[in-house]
Amino acid sequence: MADHAGVAGGDEVDLSRRKFLTRATIATGAVGAVFAAVPFIESWSPSERARAAGEPVLFDLSKLDPGQMAKPVWRRQPIFVVRRTPDMVKRIEGHDADLKDPQSLHSEQPPYAKNDLRSRNAEFLVLIGICTHLGCLPKEHFAAGDLGPSWPGGFHCPCHGSRFDLAGRVFDGSPASVNLRVPSYSFPKEQLLLIGADEKGVAS
Repeated sequence: MADHAGVAGGDEVDLSRRKFLTRATIATGAVGAVFAAVPFIESWSPSERARAAGEPVLFDLSKLDPGQMAKPVWRRQPIFVVRRTPDMVKRIEGHDADLKDPQSLHSEQPPYAKNDLRSRNAEFLVLIGICTHLGCLPKEHFAAGDLGPSWPGGFHCPCHGSRFDLAGRVFDGSPASVNLRVPSYSFPKEQLLLIGADEKGVAS
């Protein structure tokens, strides 16, 4: 009987030991998983915070071919970055009489974009890609004549028909009353665009 009791006691000890080891293994695995996840969390947390705070966004202009448009995101808004060709720049002229605000007197843009091209230079156009009517996303129609024989190229909003030229200026007859907005931006280096900051600092 004593031997039987000893065996039973040994089984209880082994069972307790197995339970302890199992719990310890699970706990260690859980802790290890947390520590393994830390580098991954740290890798995306800063960019998430940056987007939430509306911090400036860098865009490499060398990736954009002449005549093309890219759509980086800043403050959860699509930004239209257009690399205009000389022909596109030329087609900005000659239709001021068809525009609601050709001199951008009533539209929103930094002082350096308050000109016929609505940009710092002729080559790059930077716009907030949201229609100033009800917030839809205009589509690019850069080819001349794409929306009719007199169309000089630009943007067309598919929601309610607002049209904008290759400087983001709104045409008469459009539901939108003002031109597409221009955000603060700068060129810290050649072929590098900084959206959301300029010489005055980060956009408020």
